[in-house]
Amino acid sequence: MEEKLLSIQSEIGKLNAVLLHRPGKELERSVPNVLKEVLFEDIPWLRRMQEEHDAFARVLTGRGIHVYYVEQLLTDILADAEVRKSLVHDVIDQNPSSGNYIDGFLQEYLLSMEDCKLAESLIAGVLQKELDHVERERVLSDYINESEPYAFYMNPLPNLYFMRDPAVTIGDGMSISAMATEVRKRESLYMHYIYKNHPLFASCGGKTYYEYDKFFSVEGGDILILSPTVVAVGCSERTQVQGVEELAKRLFEDKPELEGVLAVKIPKDRAFMHLDTVFTMVDYDKFTVYPGILDRVETVMIRRGSKGHLRYERIDSLHDALRRALNLTSIKLIESGGGNPVAAAREQWNDSTNTLAIAPGVIVAYGRNERSNEVLAQNGIDVISIEASELVRGRGGPRCMTMPLNRDPVK
Repeated sequence: MEEKLLSIQSEIGKLNAVLLHRPGKELERSVPNVLKEVLFEDIPWLRRMQEEHDAFARVLTGRGIHVYYVEQLLTDILADAEVRKSLVHDVIDQNPSSGNYIDGFLQEYLLSMEDCKLAESLIAGVLQKELDHVERERVLSDYINESEPYAFYMNPLPNLYFMRDPAVTIGDGMSISAMATEVRKRESLYMHYIYKNHPLFASCGGKTYYEYDKFFSVEGGDILILSPTVVAVGCSERTQVQGVEELAKRLFEDKPELEGVLAVKIPKDRAFMHLDTVFTMVDYDKFTVYPGILDRVETVMIRRGSKGHLRYERIDSLHDALRRALNLTSIKLIESGGGNPVAAAREQWNDSTNTLAIAPGVIVAYGRNERSNEVLAQNGIDVISIEASELVRGRGGPRCMTMPLNRDPVK
């Protein structure tokens, strides 16, 4: 598989390889007064979260899926002195705490670390107190923040275990996300470096359809590969309309087989941060969907126009847009909550519609969403349930936690 690792032509083809991040010390550095800033709803219990994540990974490996870990790939590329120096420089350049002499001693501190420790710090962040022993010129922030035990020179990345968002595989290339929130921008920077420098991706030629430094945000949770000829992209709280257009143009330039990009506008709401939080594909002709958004979405099919321009066609409903995109006579939207609007809203908050297809009609879902899982099973879907009392605190499900790298073509 290493000869051509990247190959994603659908949402449902048999999953062969995936990229994960095992939650680590970065989760223990979230405190109550910064929860909103770091996009969490509550303080996670790391040990239990790791147990749940490990169980999830075992489900995948038990099905013959090769699991790679982003922290290991990051460690691997740091062995190259030039890559290490360049990455640390870019991290410092992006760092909101930079300035006033901080850049120099923070860079020196990071570059002095062993590869594994540096990878951990790049994810877990750097507390000010970690540098108390370093001989340097003091700056104002040393005195202003000295009474705060959780003051950082470089912030942690508690959302990194949602690997779907910083990058997404499209065909045999990758879209590196331009993240909407400051707290997540370093995640896509790391994916940029890993993709460009890790031997795992050497055969991919560095093909990218979007990059982390683009002005308009596009996040991976808004990108669904419906088929080899149609990609759906959400216009959401995290992905801007202009970014969707830029991505569509790039895809049309590089992929002659692509017939359309389906733009799906969803409400800009914390509960619906990405398209995959309200619907995902579970079989050849079946989707799980949160019914509360069906009368609130807008769908526009984007196609190639003449002279590099795009053509647009508004489609009346999500159902019709998906049916036409897949060239089927009918499709089924399986509504979460089993027809109960209260259960649907409660379970959508806990990611009932954020499912991961590992083969046609076989999905991984959070076991806590009992009503939604029951109705999926009644519609012929094989639901593999996993525990998620802690994983759910970051507002993402099995699809959010995975970046698929390779799937079999759908027959």
